[in-house]
Amino acid sequence: MMGLDGPLLDQQFLKRLDRLALNARMAIKGDMGGNRKSRSKGSSIEFSDFREYIPGDDFRRIDWNAYARFERLFVKLFMEEREASITVFLDVSASMNWGQPNKGVLAKQLAAVLVYIALANFDRVAVVGIQDKPATYLPYFSGKQGFWRALKFIEGLKFDGKTSLCSAIKECPILKPNGGISIMITDLFSKDGYKQALEYLQYLKQEVTLIHLMAPQELDPELSGSLRLVDVEGEEAKDVIVTPGVLKAYRKALDEFLNDVRAFCYARGINYVLASSANSLEEVVFHNLMKPGLVR
Repeated sequence: MMGLDGPLLDQQFLKRLDRLALNARMAIKGDMGGNRKSRSKGSSIEFSDFREYIPGDDFRRIDWNAYARFERLFVKLFMEEREASITVFLDVSASMNWGQPNKGVLAKQLAAVLVYIALANFDRVAVVGIQDKPATYLPYFSGKQGFWRALKFIEGLKFDGKTSLCSAIKECPILKPNGGISIMITDLFSKDGYKQALEYLQYLKQEVTLIHLMAPQELDPELSGSLRLVDVEGEEAKDVIVTPGVLKAYRKALDEFLNDVRAFCYARGINYVLASSANSLEEVVFHNLMKPGLVR
């Protein structure tokens, strides 16, 4: 994996994603054949398509004739299975372009991974860059061949400006109140908070996942002496003298904030993942996202 000026994903890593799927608890409304259970039951026994077998699929739906031809397992899809509309919200404000390793690099990599998995499972996906408003977006599309266009779009996103998650989500022009999956990748540095943004997504019948990225310097700062701290989004500066007592107070405030985020998400049924930009993409995907069952 390379930085912001190099390729986000390599072919070898993409191959490892082919057998993964985004896990959704809710039934999904949709219009075309995919890999999600729909509420529409009218033509549930009508054959629609095939897709490659994923661990956990019903063995009774394996097409053994296809296995004999291709020596790979495929399952039959029926008309009650529909594509999900998956929206990946990527915080592209200035605070994301910070940290060692840089939060923005991992954020873009994760957005690309989620798009790839969604497309590989016949879902529709859109990517929205958010600041204090929707900065730019790639409308919903499907088909695995569209991944490279999405990758180019994600690679081209610039980190700049301020964060207002509530305003950005509420002004997003592509969200519709007919259900789907929304995944937000952000450091949660937002001047208007984050709770109303997540609640609004749920109001639109979205199953919500919050991927909270922080730099190791934010999670466990190693500072001392007289410093001038500058807000990268507000450009406000504050002179401080960092003592052990100040660091202790910071860590206490951080723990309280993270506990409040976890408690809010748990109470609302929102999937919450905290990840450090010090972790590799492989660690985040195959541990942070897989352990709680967000991907399978």
